[in-house]
Amino acid sequence: MITQIRGRLVEKNPTYAVVDCNGVGYLLHISLHTFSALPEEESVTLYTHLSIREDAHTLFGFSSKMEREVFLLLVSVSGVGPSTARTMLSSMTAQEIQHAIASEDVKLIQSVKGIGAKTAQRIIVDLKDKIVKIFGVDEVSVVQNNTNKEEALSALEVLGFSRKQAEKVVLNILKETPDVSIEKLIKLALKNL
Repeated sequence: MITQIRGRLVEKNPTYAVVDCNGVGYLLHISLHTFSALPEEESVTLYTHLSIREDAHTLFGFSSKMEREVFLLLVSVSGVGPSTARTMLSSMTAQEIQHAIASEDVKLIQSVKGIGAKTAQRIIVDLKDKIVKIFGVDEVSVVQNNTNKEEALSALEVLGFSRKQAEKVVLNILKETPDVSIEKLIKLALKNL
């Protein structure tokens, strides 16, 4: 099993990278977050997972061990293949996926292309306990932030802002200051809308 690759970055695209290791070029399928973390034509280390199927051997590369761990958890769920897991990691960061699963946010998981309601629920059922145990995601703070987020979004909708526009702003604020009070969250959101 290939667990990591260190070498010179030869080619970089949003969906794959080529790393030269002593004259051998390895093509690694990557997420958008790994793509943005890669430097230009420098020495890089990528954590990897080799997916072996009857018709293909595919190497996936990750900029962090946490991203690889979340990927492995996602592909362990029935109905979630490597491509879907990579799409999830391109749509959300590893931390956002952990929080979505821990807080049972079906809508957020379902917003990823290729994931329906049943698959989103299966991901939550299969992985919630593992995510809490492995990464130590505090369920209480996740639920509280989710409640604060929902209350803030409702208040902003009442004030006439579209939910989609308000949700982007609120999520950015919660990323920067996760323990913000509901009042402060609404005030900061109003400044940014």
